[in-house]
Amino acid sequence: MVFYFESSVVSPPSIIFMGIDKYENEDLIKWGWPEDVWFHVDKVSSAHVYLRLKPEQTIDDIPSAVLEDAAQLVKANSIMGNKMNDVDIVYTMWANLKKTQGMEVGQVGFHKEREVRKIKVAKRINEVVNRLNKTKREEHPDFRAEREKRDRLEREDKKKLIRDQKEREKDEEKKRQEDAELRSYNSLMNTDNMSKYDDGNDSDDFM
Repeated sequence: MVFYFESSVVSPPSIIFMGIDKYENEDLIKWGWPEDVWFHVDKVSSAHVYLRLKPEQTIDDIPSAVLEDAAQLVKANSIMGNKMNDVDIVYTMWANLKKTQGMEVGQVGFHKEREVRKIKVAKRINEVVNRLNKTKREEHPDFRAEREKRDRLEREDKKKLIRDQKEREKDEEKKRQEDAELRSYNSLMNTDNMSKYDDGNDSDDFM
């Protein structure tokens, strides 16, 4: 089971979600999307919260209000973190999560520590948490099927872009050839290059 929330501080709302337990978190780690940003309370146990970016967005494009919503949701879903003030929330792109043999269920590391960011949450803001909880819904997604569908659509989009590019190049090459032929024809038809019939005789009479 996955809990989905809507951050309505932007329009259209951003989607934030988290697994119900560490086993769901394991599936989210395995079948996450390249557009997903992972959030967790630093150094203490908490829910794994994800923010799904829109296509072409990067981690630098996250509005500060959405970042605050995700951080508040992580803090609220941490037994220890919810009791603490001045909590650090770490976040990074899903692709930076690293899972190795020997790690416990739901445990992750990072491929590149320098790509992990932090945001400090001074205290829980009930107004934010309550607003998010009002949008909460439960779903039972097939993580693998959804990821495979996403990848299939991405491949189809890339193939279409390649086809469109080839068509544009074909049209441009055709136009270049037509322009070259037109320039060649104009050159041949230039009066300066045309032969004149002139025998030097002004008379039209023939002997």
